[in-house]
Amino acid sequence: MSFNECQDLVNTYMEWFKQKISVKDIEGVCEITTPFLDRHNDHIQIYVKRTGDTLILTDDGYTIRDLELSGFDIGTEKRMRLLQSILNGFGVRLQDEEIIVEARTENFPKKKHNIIQAMLAVNDLFVMAKPIVASIFKEDVENYLRSHQIRFTPSVKFTGKSGFDQSFDFVIPESQKRPERVIKAINRPVRQSISILIFLWTDTKDVRPVESTAYGVLNDSEQTVSPDIESALQQYGIKPLPWSKREKYVEELVE
Repeated sequence: MSFNECQDLVNTYMEWFKQKISVKDIEGVCEITTPFLDRHNDHIQIYVKRTGDTLILTDDGYTIRDLELSGFDIGTEKRMRLLQSILNGFGVRLQDEEIIVEARTENFPKKKHNIIQAMLAVNDLFVMAKPIVASIFKEDVENYLRSHQIRFTPSVKFTGKSGFDQSFDFVIPESQKRPERVIKAINRPVRQSISILIFLWTDTKDVRPVESTAYGVLNDSEQTVSPDIESALQQYGIKPLPWSKREKYVEELVE
């Protein structure tokens, strides 16, 4: 492919890009609708207002509000670190719930590009990256235990009958009233993840104290947990603990 052909492709893209951008004036604020789509397939919008010689670019809080409406609370320390790392990478900042960047006329195109990329990246970071989401749910479970002053040891491994080490997220030690309680946080309570938990506990329970109890904390924030899932856990001696009903389990975990 020749240089001229490459240049024609770039020019074609730039022409398409210009045609897909729309601009609207809203009481002195410029609303820019871009060709880029969010996870709802809605066009990303930013807002620009002038303060003296400075242009303020903002998403008007859309990105963070959308995540919160989807059940993602960014208020924890770990989530804020994740959020801040992505914002820093694009040279933008968070003010209240708004993603913001300041620009001058001469660097407006670059700053506009940065804030759009930051909005897309924040969405991807919290919603699309499953390992991170799973880690966040585990953090939610840990915060729940701490907030109710439930004693626990995090990230524990037991050697099972198979000779392999099996990992659990939390262990609540035996007390005068309750036996040892072993906890696994299941971010996506589907057949595969439940089968893994059943195997982990089946391999482990015979090498733990006789009355040790296992709990599967099931994240039902975004999907309904099938009754078959809970039934399967119960058949193998694992207590299902739906996240939406977690307050009902405080007493038996805190004792």
